[in-house]
Amino acid sequence: MALTFPFSAIVGQDDMKLAIVLTAIDPTIGGVMVFGDRGTGKSTAVRALAALLPKMRVVTACPYGCDPQDARCTDCLAAAGGKTRPSQLVGVPVVDLPLGATEDRVVGALDLERALSQGVKAFEPGLLARANRGYLYIDEVNLLEDHLVDLLIDVAASGENVVEREGLSVRHPARFVLIGSGNPEEGELRPQLIDRFGLSVEVKTPNTLQERVEVVKRRDAFEQDPQAFTVHWEKEDDAVRKRIVAGRKRLAKLQVPDSSRDFAAQLCIALGIDGLRGDLTLVRAARALAALQGDKTVGRTHLQRVAPSALRHRLRRNPLDDSGSSTRVERALAELAAP
Repeated sequence: MALTFPFSAIVGQDDMKLAIVLTAIDPTIGGVMVFGDRGTGKSTAVRALAALLPKMRVVTACPYGCDPQDARCTDCLAAAGGKTRPSQLVGVPVVDLPLGATEDRVVGALDLERALSQGVKAFEPGLLARANRGYLYIDEVNLLEDHLVDLLIDVAASGENVVEREGLSVRHPARFVLIGSGNPEEGELRPQLIDRFGLSVEVKTPNTLQERVEVVKRRDAFEQDPQAFTVHWEKEDDAVRKRIVAGRKRLAKLQVPDSSRDFAAQLCIALGIDGLRGDLTLVRAARALAALQGDKTVGRTHLQRVAPSALRHRLRRNPLDDSGSSTRVERALAELAAP
């Protein structure tokens, strides 16, 4: 099995790394949209985080990786018979959704081989089934075909994939963290889809000599001897894993004072955010950050730290203000903090 580049060895890109760590603590935050240059470690960061996360327990032989404590798919419900099914530990999945993928490949379809050879109508699971309880990664998501965008919006909202075709009727859980990347200059992202991403971050190619050299140095060391490089960073990755696990345990006990909720709402009002998804995401992300840091309550500092990621992609376009979206969020934060 090929080794994955260690998460802790990724140089810079702090906002991107923090965003995906927060979704690992609280997946209800939603996905992460990464805007920026190619070759800046976007897919590497996602795979690296999934590799360091604790293995998850799944129902043995379940094609959807159901949780034994919450086995809700058609196969598990039919086979359980009131009995506890055997389970096993597996790694957190990371599934790539290619731009040219057909709808059948994404949602699943009739297993033609079994239908022709055995005369049995059986379901062949798609990419959404493989991504359940893990990560679905889409590179250049802004170029994704419209019908697949509509499909993803429906599944992301319900957490369930429903397939009814060729006499088949299948329902299975499809809860995943959606990670998308793209360059806005290559095509606009549909507002309905971008709103489904809980957080957004901007990544850039390192512009200092020291950072660029360090990136190349570490990547070269990993390719020369992946085993030794992974062992070298094992302690740092283990520390990140422990913080995530501890953060998950703290999450339910964390208090969000009314003052923090008020501040979140005031910020969204000041920025003219449509709907309430921005408010909810901002509070959830701040709570996950507080859990990661070991704090007992969510304060203004947590909200300020995650506000650009939670709100920048929800801003309306203002033809009279050509400043960047992050700058507009930071300016609103400064105005609210002013006496």
